[in-house]
Amino acid sequence: MPRRPRDLGIPKNPVEYFAAELRACRDAADLGRPQLAARLGYSPQRIGQIESGTSAPSENFAKDCDTFFETKGSFQRIWEWIQDLGQLQVLPPGFAEFLQREAAARAIYMFEAMVVTGLFQTRDYAYEQLKAGRHPEEIEELVATRLARQSILEGQDACHVVVVFDEYALRRPIGGPEVMRGQIQHLIDLADLLNITLQIVPSSKGAYAGLPGAFTILSLDEETDAAYVEGHVGGQLIERKDVVRAYAHRLDLIRGAALSTDESLMLLHEILEAL
Repeated sequence: MPRRPRDLGIPKNPVEYFAAELRACRDAADLGRPQLAARLGYSPQRIGQIESGTSAPSENFAKDCDTFFETKGSFQRIWEWIQDLGQLQVLPPGFAEFLQREAAARAIYMFEAMVVTGLFQTRDYAYEQLKAGRHPEEIEELVATRLARQSILEGQDACHVVVVFDEYALRRPIGGPEVMRGQIQHLIDLADLLNITLQIVPSSKGAYAGLPGAFTILSLDEETDAAYVEGHVGGQLIERKDVVRAYAHRLDLIRGAALSTDESLMLLHEILEAL
């Protein structure tokens, strides 16, 4: 028996507003989801995700809706509204606020134990990391968001970033040798930039302060410094000064266990040659 569509009531955000407009236009055209999916070139499941408000539309989807329903750019404008307000529901809870702080940060301090941090990822590496359990359009939205963040590393006012990786994060084979070669070379290129300080805790190191997991500290000029910790389904932005100081102290301990920047760069070259 078909499952009854979820009643969203009054839209609470632009994604739900887009969903309501899509349902209304489809009902007015007397089309079921499979019929609309066939006309637009998407799967019925994708139509259902967008109509339920559980997944944000892509820009191409919005344009396709405007063309098919002859809505003179209405869906495109709602999509732009979604972008402007930063309420893409494909982002994990808590992450949108972190992105706003990150864009304004004058310095960022990071420790990563499992994978290359998103701010330093190549497109291919990011796609491979994000693809598990997601629809292709959702993956593209997340990859685009991740790559757009990297603009803070460029220009005269580039953000200064101190990043420490556990060696295991750099050796984990995400996407295969070709993807990893591109990613490690990208890290080598970034390590040469004046605003990037990159260190690696070698796998030969035993117990050290980074074992509990990854975190990020954002240093801002006009706002309170903050720490960010991400879990499987969301993240937490922390502003309590004593807690942020504790994370800063923890990073000092981790850096004490890490190789120097020159030694870390040499290790990156070794990892690249081994791929």
